[in-house]
Amino acid sequence: MNSQTVGEPVSGFVPPQRPKGETLSGRYARLERLDPARHADDLFVANVDADRNWTYLPYGPFATLPDYREWLDLSAGKPDPVFYAIQDTATGCWVGVASFLRITPDAGSIEVGHINFAPGLQGTRTATEAMVLMMEWAFSAGYRRYEWKCDALNLPSRRAAQRLGLSYEGVFRQAAIVKNRNRDTAWFAAIDSEWPRLRAAFEIWLASSNFDAKGRQRLRLSDLTADILDAVDPRLA
Repeated sequence: MNSQTVGEPVSGFVPPQRPKGETLSGRYARLERLDPARHADDLFVANVDADRNWTYLPYGPFATLPDYREWLDLSAGKPDPVFYAIQDTATGCWVGVASFLRITPDAGSIEVGHINFAPGLQGTRTATEAMVLMMEWAFSAGYRRYEWKCDALNLPSRRAAQRLGLSYEGVFRQAAIVKNRNRDTAWFAAIDSEWPRLRAAFEIWLASSNFDAKGRQRLRLSDLTADILDAVDPRLA
């Protein structure tokens, strides 16, 4: 008799659909499939003098709108990554980009990445809700695992992943060469069994009652998600 330990059975799992660029709408953020003709101008203007935004991405910065438009033309419309433009519903401006990538329906795994928030989007409710909308789509579609990976030196990205309730899973050393430099990659993920508690935390944090008249948060999202984390990033302890 085989006495080896094996994983729990996965019963009733049906591979989820691939994202097709469905529009994702919230109170503060709206995401639609990246369309260079529709979004390039706003996105380029929003990132003017924001070279630091491109440090850990494998492309950019872009000195001119035609240069940026060329990259958008090459990136949009693919089945993987599936790029989205992020709109601030208060202003109507397109102020960020993110994508689903490494989409593996048979394993129920999907990653969020290529995240580039213009300076005016960073640290806002719009930015947080954009990430929540993408996570909500993935788990509602039936994905079991939602991944976030970043350059291990990118501490703001590591902090953002943990704030959103994605657990630290370690660092893959010498995982890639990006812009002729070594990249160690930090891994984070949330799984479907954690999603109900994460969703409740997001609803509490995004509620208008969580912000005072000056827009200052009363409860921190990192406090609401802390107990959900399976493992904490030691670099952020």
